[in-house]
Amino acid sequence: MRGNDRGKYFMTLMNSKSSNRLKENLEKNVFVYTSELSPERGADLSKMKGIYELLKDRVPAFNITDNQGANMKMSSLAGSIYIKQAGGEPIFQQTCRDRNRMALESDLLGAAAFGVKNILALTGDYISFGDHKHAKAVYDIDSVNLIEIVKGLNAGADMNGNKLNGPTDFYIGAAVNPESVPLEPQLIKFEKKINAGCDFFQTQAVFDTAKFAGFYDFYKNFKNIKIIAGIYILKSAKTARFMNKSIPGIYITEQIINELENAPDPLKKGIEIAARTAKELKPLVHGIHIMAYGIEDKIPLFLDELEAENS
Repeated sequence: MRGNDRGKYFMTLMNSKSSNRLKENLEKNVFVYTSELSPERGADLSKMKGIYELLKDRVPAFNITDNQGANMKMSSLAGSIYIKQAGGEPIFQQTCRDRNRMALESDLLGAAAFGVKNILALTGDYISFGDHKHAKAVYDIDSVNLIEIVKGLNAGADMNGNKLNGPTDFYIGAAVNPESVPLEPQLIKFEKKINAGCDFFQTQAVFDTAKFAGFYDFYKNFKNIKIIAGIYILKSAKTARFMNKSIPGIYITEQIINELENAPDPLKKGIEIAARTAKELKPLVHGIHIMAYGIEDKIPLFLDELEAENS
């Protein structure tokens, strides 16, 4: 990179630090869409870049997943910086499974230095679910503690009270499962995350809006907290059954499975179901988080279907 090009690049990067589109939109009650980008199991980012280029004009912010499902991939930190440099709005996912508190703080400072503004604090899936089953999980802290750490970094100090040479400015997110059975432990953790300093939540995938209503009755009392509801695009009945069996916290109804099984085009039906669910949730939430693992190129079809249903 030539001297002039480097100067322009760093000027663009510094200018990007001053804004946070996700935060600005949510605080203005502008309905938002987010989606996921999973870094590769390797050093080639071309696939992630392709998905970003496909969706960037319709999805304002992207979760950069952190060894999703306890499967080893390139780091969320590297992916977040890459998307930021490409002009996108990353949501830096950080799990407590793989790092102790010092490493988590260090990565947060690194993200902030490159203008990353959004953090999603997660405890993380158990190692036994993934592809490195003999790895040693860390879990030095949990997601509530991580939120407290980020809040402290924003205030200019690490978790031991040491003053930082420049504070961070993260918009702090966390996860919640509105379909958890029983629901009460989720509600207790939800409130703990709010008290720790959480600004917004992305929910686990919602398949039963009647169950979501029970969660809504609780969360509507927290006026300043923003909720982005998770929507998963199913491609087949087989996928739905696998998720019910293998992914904790997922509850796909038999009605949905039967719809997929009896459809001439299961993927098309899955997109229709996702759009229908999203339409039912829109009056209750501040955004939709779109999950389409392996079929991210179908997300524009989902958005088309949702817009058609709303027209």
